[in-house]
Amino acid sequence: MHLRLIPWLFIILNFMEYIGSQNASRGRRQRRMHPNVSQGCQGGCATCSDYNGCLSCKPRLFFVLERIGMKQIGVCLSSCPSGYYGTRYPDINKCTKCKADCDTCFNKNFCTKCKNGFYLHLGKCLDNCPEGLEANNHTMECVSIVHCEASEWSPWSPCTKKGKTCGFKRGTETRVREIIQHPSAKGNLCPPTAETRKCTVQRKKCQKGER
Repeated sequence: MHLRLIPWLFIILNFMEYIGSQNASRGRRQRRMHPNVSQGCQGGCATCSDYNGCLSCKPRLFFVLERIGMKQIGVCLSSCPSGYYGTRYPDINKCTKCKADCDTCFNKNFCTKCKNGFYLHLGKCLDNCPEGLEANNHTMECVSIVHCEASEWSPWSPCTKKGKTCGFKRGTETRVREIIQHPSAKGNLCPPTAETRKCTVQRKKCQKGER
């Protein structure tokens, strides 16, 4: 009789051991998943929590932390907001804040627009522009200094006196030139655009109606 019970005891013991191992495995899986983490998230989140918002994003979306009061909330966006630059990693696409003096940037070392009071030069935001450059207060960039350029002088005008070209011996003649390029703030000023000198002609009598 005792010999017949032994196989049944082995079956019962094996079954109890199997149930115990399944419960332990289920417990380990539940401990790995944070009690506040949810899989049914909205707005591009792959995983999220009620307190922290998004914890991870769906493929191709960028993860960024937004500050709301004293708390930071994770959100998932198709592109990074102004003031951030995006970096793609194998496990996450992340938005990182630009430097403090930079309004928009391409990466952490290259700014594309500076905040007020700074001038952009070769991806950097500067208090003052380097020597040989000047600040453009419209674009807030350091630009090359532009000097004035003028055209060649025109030929001298006919010799005149009081608007007449006859009835005198000594008068004046004029030549002019145009400004091709106006200077920037630190550029060389433009030269005179008109020049007058005395002239002498053979006196001739003015005909009736002639000036």
